[in-house]
Amino acid sequence: MTTNYDPIAEQYKRSKQQPWRTYIEAFTLMEIIGDPQGMSVVDIACGEGFYSRLLRQYGARKVVGIDLSERMIELARAQEAEHRLGIDYTVGDGRELAQGEEYDLAVAAYLLNYARDRHELGAMCNSIARCLGPAGRFVTVNCNPALDFLNAPSYRKYGFELNVANDLREGSPITWTFFLEDGSFEIENYFLDVTIHEEAFRSAGFREIRWHKPLLSPDGEAAYGRNFWASFLEHPPATFIECFK
Repeated sequence: MTTNYDPIAEQYKRSKQQPWRTYIEAFTLMEIIGDPQGMSVVDIACGEGFYSRLLRQYGARKVVGIDLSERMIELARAQEAEHRLGIDYTVGDGRELAQGEEYDLAVAAYLLNYARDRHELGAMCNSIARCLGPAGRFVTVNCNPALDFLNAPSYRKYGFELNVANDLREGSPITWTFFLEDGSFEIENYFLDVTIHEEAFRSAGFREIRWHKPLLSPDGEAAYGRNFWASFLEHPPATFIECFK
């Protein structure tokens, strides 16, 4: 995983305030997760703890946030110190999660798209499956491998753009450029198709895989109108995946 979040941690935290991330990403992810009341949850690639906090506020009994970036974990712990929710944050690699408690739910916002090949993706999926209990569930939002990247529309009005190589194949880089008021920053993902993802999930022991399209929240439609979101919803750059053990 080549993107180093330490230098861009503050910018990435602010990018979470872009309207699409509230009205589509967060809304859809939490709709799929449903009621986490009483669950033990591990938030992998937790960043500064955005979803860790939401899950705890929505009633999860226990939440542990894990991220490879030390700076991201520092930001998460700072938020915890300011507003204590009882969340544990630790630096760790999603490919090598420590074995211990078996969680009811694993959540990952933009983890799998950092796998550069099917072997790294398999390592992530195996690691996630091992930390779940027998009836555990994995929910993730991911760069959409089913998107026709070469003919995708511009997403500039939503605050970002995607760029890919013309010879899209396994491991091809996908560059996300986020535009903020004070400048821009880039994140590099890697292309692995739908079949490779499903093979990795099944090999890890997930018996059922569900792909979900993005949903627009009523607040998002009221604030901007549905036509504003048409390019995003008709050519979704992000997808949501739900896996059951």
